[in-house]
Amino acid sequence: MIIPFVDRPRVGYFSMEIALAPEIPTYSGGLGVLAGDTLRSAADLRLPIVGVTLVHRKGYFRQEIDAEGRQVEHPAPWDPARYAEPLEAKIVVRIAERNVWIGGWLYVVHSHLGGQVPVILLDTDVPENSQGDREITHYLYGGDQTYRLKQEIVLGVGGLRMLLALGLQVRNYHMNEGHSALLAMELMRRFHLFDRRRADEPSYNLPGVRALCSFTTHTPIEAGHDRFDWALARELLGGYMDVDDLKKVAGQEQLNMTRLALNLSEYVNGVARRHAETSQRMFPGYRVRAVTNGVHPRTWTAPSFAALYDRHLPGWCNEPMLLVRIDQVPDDEIWGAHLAAKAALIERVKAGCGVVLNPELPIVALARRMTAYKRPDLLFSSIERLRAIARRHPFQIVLAGKAHPRDMAGKQMIENLHRHLRALVGAVPAAFVPNYDMRVALDLVTGSDIWLNTPQRPLEASGTSGMKASLNGIPQFSVLDGWWIEGCIEGITGWAVGGDVESENHRDAESLYDKLDEVVLPLWHGERTKWIAVMKGAIGKNASYFNSHRMLRHYAMEAYLR
Repeated sequence: MIIPFVDRPRVGYFSMEIALAPEIPTYSGGLGVLAGDTLRSAADLRLPIVGVTLVHRKGYFRQEIDAEGRQVEHPAPWDPARYAEPLEAKIVVRIAERNVWIGGWLYVVHSHLGGQVPVILLDTDVPENSQGDREITHYLYGGDQTYRLKQEIVLGVGGLRMLLALGLQVRNYHMNEGHSALLAMELMRRFHLFDRRRADEPSYNLPGVRALCSFTTHTPIEAGHDRFDWALARELLGGYMDVDDLKKVAGQEQLNMTRLALNLSEYVNGVARRHAETSQRMFPGYRVRAVTNGVHPRTWTAPSFAALYDRHLPGWCNEPMLLVRIDQVPDDEIWGAHLAAKAALIERVKAGCGVVLNPELPIVALARRMTAYKRPDLLFSSIERLRAIARRHPFQIVLAGKAHPRDMAGKQMIENLHRHLRALVGAVPAAFVPNYDMRVALDLVTGSDIWLNTPQRPLEASGTSGMKASLNGIPQFSVLDGWWIEGCIEGITGWAVGGDVESENHRDAESLYDKLDEVVLPLWHGERTKWIAVMKGAIGKNASYFNSHRMLRHYAMEAYLR
């Protein structure tokens, strides 16, 4: 149970989604995978952290692609009793002037090095609640605004109360995105002071609250941050504090979860240097630091590369900086490890799509959340140009990605991508692997030859898939946005699409085609040692730095130990 984890103060790490394991569908994409990697690194480094999230019994969704290339969503339920232990504690939150009971589950992240990190999965599906309230923690990013705000009350207020009920000492509350910002409101209530002259008029110890809170923002556009109408907030939150007092820290026009977190956090950061600069412009008056994201080394390294690193660079997965010494590893061993990972991807594509890829040709891979700003269709701006390039330098394409069930434009994009792939039949072998999850992602980031990323600048806050690819010696070919501005050394770690300024789609497409045709594919088809030199650059200069061990040490020094 929770007893072993009450021995010392911990950081409470709150996130609406956490990718705990491939078979536990409590995540939708990058935010959840980042949270999971953070906790896995915490276990490796034995840092005292406790994760808090919702149980999401019904998961996100399982994706099927029909004969026309359309996304079909299926439920993805899971049984927490198979993976976690029930908590003995239950707490209550007020939602719309009624009591909602919250139970929970304890999941433990285990490190191969012996460290452990507890994760609390909050669950309202308990007998004390009505059927409607039992469903609050069922669906990840499901329902309407009312449902979402109820979930955020459970996560923020309920999560804080659950930690206290379990006897856990919390030295700092880290909000991973604004979904959990209501924990800061709950701290305001607990830190209120009464004016001696007017005992009925509370004031709030805001410096005391700020000293306990850290906030990481992931969204570089104002419209992407959670907001709720004050009428709804008054209805659901009326029992907590005076709404006029809450407006002073959460916004006058709407309940803005990002503004609430900004106003009540001593430490605020973006997830890459450029993203911090963008956030600073979005939120003048606040100091926004930069902690560039990272990925968990052991989780995202192919078995063949892990064995290679174990032989030549022992200790690499706990001290990824050792990867800077990759130049001492023989080229033929690196290429052999790559071919083993590539074989696994080829088998995945054959089993999932019925497409047989050629191990003797390069694979260009792109996998991400299917939404407009990610521009997964940029590669297909000109089918004729792709055909012409393939005649000179044969290559293959593998795609994957989910669109949110309510994102009709994203779902249309998936259908369009399948139409493009059909247009390339006979010229470019290609496949779209369904049900993009951690398992599929692992095969793609370890087994492809070129990792493609084409977001619309400056909307990629960080991006982490290319970091995973670099652990496996796969160079990234990407728009200069997010982390790639820091990681790209042209021709050494990978290549840039376009320049470092906003540009129109057709200009980025032309840059992509020109460089693919004149630089990237000719290098792959040319002298193997030169290609492996770029693979080593990706490992030694990117994987050694852009990992969650470095990221978490940065948080520990700047945010947790201040």
